[in-house]
Amino acid sequence: MRVEAFSSGCPGRENEDFSAWDDQMAVLLDGAGMPSTMNPPCVHGVAWFVRTLGTALRAQASRGSSLRDALASAIEQTAETHRDTCAVDDPLSPSATLAVLRARGDVVEWLVLGDCTLVLERGHIVEAISDDRLAYVAQGERSAMAAAVPGSAERLQLHAQLVRAERALRNHPGGYWVAAAEPQAAEEALHGSCSRRDVTRAALMTDGAARFVTPFALADWEGCLDILEEQGPERLVERVRDAERGDASLERWPRSKQHDDATALYIRP
Repeated sequence: MRVEAFSSGCPGRENEDFSAWDDQMAVLLDGAGMPSTMNPPCVHGVAWFVRTLGTALRAQASRGSSLRDALASAIEQTAETHRDTCAVDDPLSPSATLAVLRARGDVVEWLVLGDCTLVLERGHIVEAISDDRLAYVAQGERSAMAAAVPGSAERLQLHAQLVRAERALRNHPGGYWVAAAEPQAAEEALHGSCSRRDVTRAALMTDGAARFVTPFALADWEGCLDILEEQGPERLVERVRDAERGDASLERWPRSKQHDDATALYIRP
């Protein structure tokens, strides 16, 4: 596989995305941060978590096991790495959404957990694959936050309440699933495979980069692939940042925060 990538963290904050690739596989993780507390459940932080989990996932997947099995093993291995020092089962502990694309012989396999997006072009058909279950939980808290004035103390407080309400449903039936400390989450991942010769182009994107299409609607998914191919991932992320700065009030495109970590990988299998 040929991969071109670019990653941009939120201004003034550490980038909590992770990506890695070789000629057979591309891996992308988007870390979920911990609310500011006096006693955070993990002493290592989100960037450490996604780097550790992503490295383990890539290693496990390189051994040829199914992507679901590779993810389950990586989650378990990462949890055991810091279980003695951190409350890994705390709902506010670090977690990650992720997407993986692997080419083996004549087959392309993929796996998506959470709101990372895989964009897959097969012939003249472009499909975007993402797990949006998080968007359907804690609707009351989400609506209350959206009604508050952007940047206000009230909105910050309501956002913290939304995060806590969401995390209470993390990795539970009827809630949503991400990579944290529960290997069972791997069984909830979206996954599939297809003939390698059918795939013409692909991309892996965190939700911060996927804003380019939804909600910003600067192009459709096919147009997104065109920009990645013709202008590169860095330019796509720059256009996302331009749109974010142009909507500092969050009114044109309602969202929980002005900026988000944004990573895009453009792939030719």
